[in-house]
Amino acid sequence: MIASPNRLFRIVATAEAITWAGLLAGMFLKYVTDTTELGVQVFGPIHGAVFIAYCVTTVVVAVDQRWSAGRLVGGLAASVPPFLTLWFERYAGRHGLLADSWRLRSDAAARSGLERPVGWLVRNPAQGLVAALVAVVALFGIAMLAGPPVG
Repeated sequence: MIASPNRLFRIVATAEAITWAGLLAGMFLKYVTDTTELGVQVFGPIHGAVFIAYCVTTVVVAVDQRWSAGRLVGGLAASVPPFLTLWFERYAGRHGLLADSWRLRSDAAARSGLERPVGWLVRNPAQGLVAALVAVVALFGIAMLAGPPVG
């Protein structure tokens, strides 16, 4: 079973912040101390994959929990500045945006649009996890084809 929206979002938001910390440390070593590129080489791709996972998770949770478009955009935007995902996760928890159960666990709850595929993900957790991993890998692959960030 997929963790509750609350638990899943907390885990992924925290992972995104941790990988940001690793990437920032790597960038410090590369650009400030000019000692090694290893931190960027390791944490760059890891952070990229977790960033995409955070965005996918944010959309899934937002659809399931019926967030407004503004809150969805805010959740996605929180992935850009370092560590803001932690603040947004706490904000979402305080404002009742993260339930302890999936609303779309029931077929009847999924009415239209994105609710149907998200409902399928929630009702079929093993296949949903595979689908989510495929989405993250595909998006990561597209990003890598586009090339690493300039810098």
